[in-house]
Amino acid sequence: MDAPLLIKNALAVLPGGMAPADVLVVNGVIKQVGASLSAPGAEVIDATGLTLIPGAIDPQVHFRDPGMEWKEDLASGSRAAAAGGVTGFLEMPNTQPPTTTTALMAAKKEIAARKSLVNYNFFIGATPAALPDLDTTPNVCGIKIFMGASTGTLLVDKMEDLDRIFARGRRLIAVHAEDEALIRENKARYGAATKPEDHGLIRSPEVALRATQNAVGLCRKYNRRLHILHLTTQEEAEFLAKEKAGLPLSSEVCPQHFLLPAPDCYRTLGTYAQMNPPLRERRHGEALWHALKTGVIDCIATDHAPHTREEKDKGFPHAPSGMPGVETSLPLMLNRVNQGLCTLTEVVAWMCANPARLYGLKGKGRIEAGYDADLVLIDMAREKMIENGKLQTKVNWSPYDGWKVKGWPVITIVNGHVVFREGQFYEDRMGREMLIDAPWEHGRAFP
Repeated sequence: MDAPLLIKNALAVLPGGMAPADVLVVNGVIKQVGASLSAPGAEVIDATGLTLIPGAIDPQVHFRDPGMEWKEDLASGSRAAAAGGVTGFLEMPNTQPPTTTTALMAAKKEIAARKSLVNYNFFIGATPAALPDLDTTPNVCGIKIFMGASTGTLLVDKMEDLDRIFARGRRLIAVHAEDEALIRENKARYGAATKPEDHGLIRSPEVALRATQNAVGLCRKYNRRLHILHLTTQEEAEFLAKEKAGLPLSSEVCPQHFLLPAPDCYRTLGTYAQMNPPLRERRHGEALWHALKTGVIDCIATDHAPHTREEKDKGFPHAPSGMPGVETSLPLMLNRVNQGLCTLTEVVAWMCANPARLYGLKGKGRIEAGYDADLVLIDMAREKMIENGKLQTKVNWSPYDGWKVKGWPVITIVNGHVVFREGQFYEDRMGREMLIDAPWEHGRAFP
């Protein structure tokens, strides 16, 4: 048995709000939350001047393992997560080979057990042909459907195939909502495009809206639990505001889609700003932020999708789409708290509690007795520059290079063990597979 861990004198974000609190951890689980706690023999962390939050959960990352480890792997990606205050992630299936079967899922989990510093779960990928394993592979956070082709080989774009997947099973379906037919039409129209900003013409707002509408229609038809990944348009946010009530439906937004407006992002970053769906004009970012603040959008993800500088420097349209983000998402949101644009309680809802609830992650997302001790101590007054070359992601660049950010994680605790502290990593313990306890998989209502 491990010695208990006692966090003293923190300002904690608790389910009922912010309050001074001590937290006692025993065997990786929160045993007690209260005032003036003591525990003989415990390791004590004095959190005076720091704020304690549940560990962030990033519900959409691409850690490229197996098959593309030169971009990222589960070791480097999870270190980046820990440095950014992320104690758990949900990883996507477009690896090499794609994670589309029970056997491939088991192999990926075995890699994670050896390499991941933080907790993990994985999506299984849908193809038109592969149906049985989608619903029978054990302990999977969801089925990922690419309705439009992106950086991998997975694609399900025909309505009859989508209908068949939605019609069977109860597992959560997460969709990359871009309409492939309309993408192809736009490629024919803008086939000579050579500027990164033309990416938004090919993958237009109409591309995203049409796919989102189709996915929501299937959600309604089959009452199937649906999560729409990385919303990017004002039109989608307005559509969901009207359609969401009464449906087992949720959605997310990535920070870059309200922090990096076009066309400025393409002028300053070129293909380093290229991703799917694209970064868009300011009106979209403002609408997405409003939808997040008002509860139309439920949570924040990063779509962390790193590519090397050599790959990104190939120019448009040859450079791959995607950018890193898992290491900087929480600090960027803490910076917005310091700017008065949102509250820390809201950030904890968007990045900790809601991802756990939306995916049915057992024991995650709250500072409460009985919950897993995935915790982050943050210094809301600390200012630091995001700098290329000083990051944990293997590609070692960020679209936020040169941004001064106020509010940073200083200690990250996973399953009751410190894994990151003031720039140092402690890798004697690996993270664990997060368990799914989703009510909709048992025929109960989406909460």
